[in-house]
Amino acid sequence: MSIDLDAYLNNPLWSILVETVHAMVMYPHHKAYTAEKILIEQPDITARELAAKLGIPLGEALVILYEVREERRRGEGQ
Repeated sequence: MSIDLDAYLNNPLWSILVETVHAMVMYPHHKAYTAEKILIEQPDITARELAAKLGIPLGEALVILYEVREERRRGEGQ
């Protein structure tokens, strides 16, 4: 089962989830590892797969994937 990220982005609690994830001590490291290693090898990884692979909460995986993919999308458009 894949997760429809748009359903989360339009939820009023999305900003609270993002704020909570950003406060996590290991978040910057998980995000960097995801961007520099995991997405290179598995560009289509799902949030559930990322959460299992890193042993992190699903919410953190959702935020990481959203942010890294958005950063890449914006970088490609410039």
